[in-house]
Amino acid sequence: MTILRRMSQPEYVVWLAEAIPEYAADKVASGEWADDVALALSRKEFDELLPDGVETAENHLFTVSSAQGTPVGVLWFAVKTKFDARIAYVFDVVIHEEHRRKGHARRAFLAMEDEVRKLGLTGVALHVFGHNTGARALYEALGYLPTNLSLFKPIGPAVLDFPPAHR
Repeated sequence: MTILRRMSQPEYVVWLAEAIPEYAADKVASGEWADDVALALSRKEFDELLPDGVETAENHLFTVSSAQGTPVGVLWFAVKTKFDARIAYVFDVVIHEEHRRKGHARRAFLAMEDEVRKLGLTGVALHVFGHNTGARALYEALGYLPTNLSLFKPIGPAVLDFPPAHR
């Protein structure tokens, strides 16, 4: 069993220190940001999205724990209006490397659905980077459907430096 519990302030500080560079790296890997500005842009987005940190209104930051109480990851969603309804929008889900492939992400999402119901929200939306095939497979298995797709094909001199796996 995987458990969601409210993230503490010390856990928030540790998560944020990891999340900012990880998000920057994902934006670079997806070709959306240049490497030399990615960290600053990532920090700016987090500052805008979480101006009051773990206490930011309408944001729900959880530590994902195993049934034994061991912290295994993080899940963050915010209440947003999308599709003309109040929904949960997942901004981040991370299972620490040593705890992956044990079902924690799947169970965290199912536990999140209970939180979403308690809040009276009508659904869950999220963004996934195209290069994150593992997450895409998980979301599909959980019943998430694509609402739009952005595609890119490099032609001629590379404008974006996609990793070889994307070519």
